Amino acid sequence: MAEERTTTLKGSPLALIGPELTVGDAAPEFTVAANDLSEVTLASTGGGTRVFLAVPSLDTPVCDAEVRKFNEEATSLGGVKIFTVSCDLPFAQSRWCGAAGVEDVTTVSDYKSGSFGEAWGVMIEPLRIHSRAVFVVNGDNEITYVEYVPEVAEAPDYEAAIAAAKAA
Repeated sequence: MAEERTTTLKGSPLALIGPELTVGDAAPEFTVAANDLSEVTLASTGGGTRVFLAVPSLDTPVCDAEVRKFNEEATSLGGVKIFTVSCDLPFAQSRWCGAAGVEDVTTVSDYKSGSFGEAWGVMIEPLRIHSRAVFVVNGDNEITYVEYVPEVAEAPDYEAAIAAAKAA
């Protein structure tokens, strides 16, 4: 039997659904919603290097700061596409991006089926929101960097993620 995976929220353990992905794994397929409610899949995110930020909710301070940081760094990453995936409704994501001035990070919503959260191992079972994680995927859809942040209320290692995106 597989060991139960967990994350913590302010020190309290919470169960995670899905596998723990590692460097070298194939990026799992998913279907999420764009801000206009159209479907977004792994294939439709295009080729080239992509960064996927899994976050609990854009309306929390750590998520807000994280997405703003990656938006600031986006231009230094050349053609790297950055996607933030949360279970926030697409309308809320669109409103947040407008209010925050975020234009270089694409927000997509996993609210319907949780397919990203479950396939990428970030779905917090009792809450049906994502834990915090960063994935870098190359043009061959191979994962080249993974960080599952152990405590949901903490930020990821920005420098390591940005360096991995540049290297991919």
